[in-house]
Amino acid sequence: MKKNYNLAIAAAAAALMLSACGGGGGGDSASGTAASGNSGSNTTSASTGNVTTPTYSASSAQLAVFNTINSRRQACGFPALTENTVLDTAAQAHAAYMGANGGTVTDSEVSGNSGFTGVTYSDRAVKAGFPASAVVGGMSAGFYTNSTLTEADYGEQIAAEWLSGVYHSALVDMPVTQIGVGWNELQYNGFPEIQSSVTIASLQTMTGNLPLTYPCEGTTDVPYQVVGESPTPPNTSGAWGPAISVGANPTDTIRMTSGTLTDTSGNVIAMQVLDSSTDTSGVIKAYEGRAYPAVALSKNTTYTATVYGTTNGVAFTRTFSFTTGTKVG
Repeated sequence: MKKNYNLAIAAAAAALMLSACGGGGGGDSASGTAASGNSGSNTTSASTGNVTTPTYSASSAQLAVFNTINSRRQACGFPALTENTVLDTAAQAHAAYMGANGGTVTDSEVSGNSGFTGVTYSDRAVKAGFPASAVVGGMSAGFYTNSTLTEADYGEQIAAEWLSGVYHSALVDMPVTQIGVGWNELQYNGFPEIQSSVTIASLQTMTGNLPLTYPCEGTTDVPYQVVGESPTPPNTSGAWGPAISVGANPTDTIRMTSGTLTDTSGNVIAMQVLDSSTDTSGVIKAYEGRAYPAVALSKNTTYTATVYGTTNGVAFTRTFSFTTGTKVG
């Protein structure tokens, strides 16, 4: 299986490598609250294109991506996502662009290339009719396997790998409310070679016992290892474990202190921690934090996680249990 993943969440960072799940790329604003661009000339409402029931085809990869991300977010208290058909148009155009240009996964587009609709995620959303001020960013991915899977399987796999990455799990912790999903398929050695892209928008204020985490208490089928990511998370070599993502409101500042994982036999694994003050790639926003084991976890195993940090200077501790499955991120 080969995989390529890119991410631009209102930040600029590196592109992804072969056989990797990684973050970075793009050209959206580094503010983390709104994409670059002059929204004053665009009077389209951010609610234009919202649908109450997903319009993706039944059993489609797009529906699987949407449902997987949405169910994981809601199970841990993050806001539900609404499909936005304008963002769908932007995401679909970018997925098609990647397919039309050799299948190379990229966040940005080059003017003059086949299928060009805009350099950045915000540019493409504006082109589709969405206000630039509401766009937060997006992710793009490539996927190939010589196993025969259903379209829903492809979508679930890509979503699961996004959600386990140190730099990709922003897709579950960001307090956004809208998403568009794009999907394109080529053929390679008789099997699908997939290009996928999502665009997310509309930050909102969350309620509840913030900060929230993903995974959270009772989460199952978490990938037991991640085989690659760009930028490469600090202090990793070879495969490492799935990230624990911590998220708060757009105006909050999270600082991570430490974290541990304990399996059912009592073995304790110290986790690496990252926040915006220590993430030299600039991908993680001020209202996010990460904790991750620098070694792969075991399949089908329950772990108790404890993470420590501060939100706006106030200390927090979160303790919960989750269970790994057999997926690889």
